[in-house]
Amino acid sequence: MGRAEMVVGPSEKAVAVVAYHLNDAINWWDDVNRSLDWQNRIFHVLAVLYGVVAVVALVQLIRIQMRVPEYGWTTQKVFHFLNFFVNGVRSLVFTFRRDVQKLHPEIVQHIMLDMPSLAFFTTYALLVLFWAEIYYQARAVSTDGLRPSFFTINGVVYAIQIILWLIMWWKPIRVLVILSKMFFAGVSLFAALGFLLYGGRLFLMLQRFPVESRGRRKKLQEVGYVTTICFSCFLIRCVMMCFNAFDKAADLDVLDHPILNLIYYLLVEILPSSLVLFILRKLPPKRGITQYHPIH
Repeated sequence: MGRAEMVVGPSEKAVAVVAYHLNDAINWWDDVNRSLDWQNRIFHVLAVLYGVVAVVALVQLIRIQMRVPEYGWTTQKVFHFLNFFVNGVRSLVFTFRRDVQKLHPEIVQHIMLDMPSLAFFTTYALLVLFWAEIYYQARAVSTDGLRPSFFTINGVVYAIQIILWLIMWWKPIRVLVILSKMFFAGVSLFAALGFLLYGGRLFLMLQRFPVESRGRRKKLQEVGYVTTICFSCFLIRCVMMCFNAFDKAADLDVLDHPILNLIYYLLVEILPSSLVLFILRKLPPKRGITQYHPIH
């Protein structure tokens, strides 16, 4: 009988220990998700983090205005204002997250949660526009069509999303929610490819500049870091939106997924915004030619 007895080896014990800890972690995740206290804590942490980023963007906007008050709304000023707006609205939404979930009709909840995402797209599409202008100007190619294209693309994106919201208000069915989330996944992928295309082109162009060019290395690092950060955050958003659309366990628009909300918004908005604001913190020169580079 002793020979027939199965001997449990070290590998089986290790697997059992891993399975036990994994099960424990899953139980912890579920406990936190179901806990009202933890939900409130995580939403308030997100509200504070968004609030900090909004304040940083506002302070930087004020510093830029004080540095060059003679210029109007430059790309740099608009970029920082939009960052302040997006993060400020997100901070308010997460401060009153439980109240937002009670809003009726339900379409108002979707608007409150999705509108900052659209504004975030516009904010960082502005960077793509700026880089595209620099790239084409350096190659002596006309940039007259870039700004109209920027406004047209944003107009089409907002128009389609508003139409989807109106249809969802009229007939709130699951397929329309999925369609809305997949549309935004497509928008995020489009933004990621925009950063890859124009950030990559600008990076390669700067690499060809003479080594002794003033500020070449710093500008290369700036473009490389920002391109990597923004491409990654929009790609993660695209993938996550696809899961969000079809998997209820990945739903971000509910109260009982606070950990998922924390991870998602940290990766796709808070960290990218913080890093980009830090990288682009340099103030414009006090005096110079009328058309200075608005984002340094």
